[in-house]
Amino acid sequence: MNKSALFISTLNEIEGITQLFTKIPIATFDECFALDGGSTDGTIEFFEKKGIKVIHNIKKGEIFNIGSRITECEYLVFFAPDGNENPDDILILLKLIREECDMAIASRFMEGARNEEDDKLFPWRAWVNKIFTFVVRMIWGGNITDTINGFRAIRRTKLLEMNLDPTGFDIEYQMTIRGLKMGHIIKEIPTREDGRIGGVSTARSFPVGILMLKRLFTEFFIGLSFNQTYKK
Repeated sequence: MNKSALFISTLNEIEGITQLFTKIPIATFDECFALDGGSTDGTIEFFEKKGIKVIHNIKKGEIFNIGSRITECEYLVFFAPDGNENPDDILILLKLIREECDMAIASRFMEGARNEEDDKLFPWRAWVNKIFTFVVRMIWGGNITDTINGFRAIRRTKLLEMNLDPTGFDIEYQMTIRGLKMGHIIKEIPTREDGRIGGVSTARSFPVGILMLKRLFTEFFIGLSFNQTYKK
């Protein structure tokens, strides 16, 4: 099926979605869903007024699996209206998976991109992201510059092959690693990461870093056992 679906993930993002909604190309997609983590600030009511179906109480790591189950569209784009992700890139990602690749990632670190910490003297979070990406490239190859960013698009059939299992902030990392393991065609576009619009990030640097390390070691040792039917 050559249809496309857009998934907007939120958790108390009323300020962001209010400011960015008119910039999101919802009409381009055949389906649009809001995947909400339990908002209490009016985010859910906002979507309902706009006629967008809300899927309630979605954990961070469930976003991709839930998305693949509630639609039969082949081309899936995942976007968060928190100000960090540029809605102008949504259609660029969609075009890539339609025409050139299996998964497309909006990179904050490739040439022409901007990370929100670029103006800081010590961009600790950016450095850690780059280290995790460097390790992935050393082990599984490829030339990806941002293995962790959740602003991405993927073909549904390829997503289903991955058998993703986390329920936390390591989900995108696992997704990228398994795509490389399975030989999926992955491309990137440079994106501009601006500052957060309202709301509060639930990602805590140290716990998330530990989670990423565990994911890295797990994926290294399990190889392709997550999909017994897959043959390289």
